[in-house]
Amino acid sequence: MDHAAANAHPHRAALTIAVTLATMLQSIDTTIATVALPHIGGSMGATLVQMDWVLTSYIVAAAIATPLSGWLAGRFGRKQVLVVAVIGFTVSSALCGLAQSIWQIVLFRLLQGGFSAALVPLSQAVLLDIYPPEEHGRAMALWGQGVVFGPMIAPVLGGWLTNNYTWRWVFYINVPFGILSALGIMLYMRETEKRRSTFDFFGFATLGLAVGALQIFLDRGSLKDWFGSPEIWIEAGLALLGLYWFLVHTFTTREPFISPKLFRDRNFTTGNVLMLIISMVLFATIALLPPLLQDLLGYPVLTAGIAMAPRGIGSFVAMFLAGRLIGRADPRLLIGTGLGMAVWSLWAMAHYFSTQMPPWLIWGVTFMQGLGIGLTYVTMTTITFTTLASHERSEGTSFFNLVRNIGASVGISATSALITRNRQVIHQSLVSHIVPYGGQLRLQAPFSFTSVAGLSALNRVVTQQATMIAYNDDFMLMCLMTAALLPLLLLLRPGGRRGRSEEPMVLE
Repeated sequence: MDHAAANAHPHRAALTIAVTLATMLQSIDTTIATVALPHIGGSMGATLVQMDWVLTSYIVAAAIATPLSGWLAGRFGRKQVLVVAVIGFTVSSALCGLAQSIWQIVLFRLLQGGFSAALVPLSQAVLLDIYPPEEHGRAMALWGQGVVFGPMIAPVLGGWLTNNYTWRWVFYINVPFGILSALGIMLYMRETEKRRSTFDFFGFATLGLAVGALQIFLDRGSLKDWFGSPEIWIEAGLALLGLYWFLVHTFTTREPFISPKLFRDRNFTTGNVLMLIISMVLFATIALLPPLLQDLLGYPVLTAGIAMAPRGIGSFVAMFLAGRLIGRADPRLLIGTGLGMAVWSLWAMAHYFSTQMPPWLIWGVTFMQGLGIGLTYVTMTTITFTTLASHERSEGTSFFNLVRNIGASVGISATSALITRNRQVIHQSLVSHIVPYGGQLRLQAPFSFTSVAGLSALNRVVTQQATMIAYNDDFMLMCLMTAALLPLLLLLRPGGRRGRSEEPMVLE
């Protein structure tokens, strides 16, 4: 779409609201059901394994269907696919609320995840099309706010709905907003050009096998003690086998499911690498902070949500600023500044977070992290697509969001596993310094080696400190991973907004 066409869109604001709403619905529903699981299991008489599939079914279906959305948009038109996705997501949400058995919920969550896959990438592609290149920063700021805001408010919103109404409202809440989003897209969005192309079923099947097996491996690994279980070995093997088949097929067939030509674009390739690591850090931190505050420091759910609010505020402030700074400043400088803020915040978490830390420390550090992530996220998302042709955006955004989902899953699973393992190792190391007679530590009340209460009190404190150190180690690892991204900024090209990105895309 050229500059004039973009500015000529008569209902750009209304369409922006509609597609941003679709983005928020998908990002919220990824985690909102987590807090309602105990209530769902209690009302359905479900086992822990069955309840786990309520989350797994959604994540796996979304991961498998995400790369498919790009091909569907090219074949049937972006508007048609997006409308069907929003309606399907809304109907399956209502069905989840109406479900009468745990397996009905799992089935409807599977459908919900499949329909949700197209919401985020196609919404991103729509915003890139209806805004001129010089306003892509603003567009991606709005899109990024929807992506980041959802997981932040989902636990608090889910807990509030479950406590004040029933767990079914965790799903019903999607219905009115889904209807509004679908109506907005139907009324204000123009259809895109449709291109006939053969469907690479083998490529899709092998990629689906790799992504699906990886998601199940990551989701169930902690439950099955990772590679101590034959199931995990099978899932890991299927993921590697599917990836191998997919790569071989992609580079040897004429019309592959995901075109290798996309990766000739240096910005797109570098942006995907950055997104993989940033999403690992972003979503891992979102997943780690609530249990740290609630389980370790004893914060109530609402208080923990309030303590994390500065992080969301920082993200919104940074995204607002980034949308206006892109085009006026070198995007590599903006990304570098954001990464520097994120590195500092993670370093502070690793060195200053403790069981005795005051609330203001949490507010200050998380606010700085929000600033860093927000500035990085918006600028990185914008520059990734500045040199990509407009007809490649649907496929490009689909792959970009697949990488984001994989990064989030890997980050959450890996850091959680490290917490569990390191806590045991550190606990053993701390205990080795506690000796009954003399030595490096002398016990005082209420600790004692001669009573059950004294030993229990001692073990509780040691476990608490071991857990805190394990969290510190996770934050330090993420700090080093984020710092390692800085050299990649040299590969990005700040220009390239003319030419290829201005190919016509919309049928008037």
